Amino acid sequence: MVIDFSASWCGPCKFMEPALHDMAERFTEVEFVKIDVDELPDVAQEFGVQAMPTFVLLKRGKEVDRVVGAQKNELEKKVQKHKTLQAAT
Repeated sequence: MVIDFSASWCGPCKFMEPALHDMAERFTEVEFVKIDVDELPDVAQEFGVQAMPTFVLLKRGKEVDRVVGAQKNELEKKVQKHKTLQAAT
């Protein structure tokens, strides 16, 4: 699962939206979830989110990686890496 912590007013978050939609279409076995930090500040705090966008990668309920900032190539690499690791286990 990839959690996208973002905000409606965040420019870099808007920049990442098309890339996230593309990844969600290609990585169908990965669930992509978007959380607006203004609507769910407790969840953002629980995950220690301090900047937007922040992408938290979870596997079996545990954080396995994260990407801070609008780094679509880095996010895609990490999704691919953990998807591959999932297939190997």
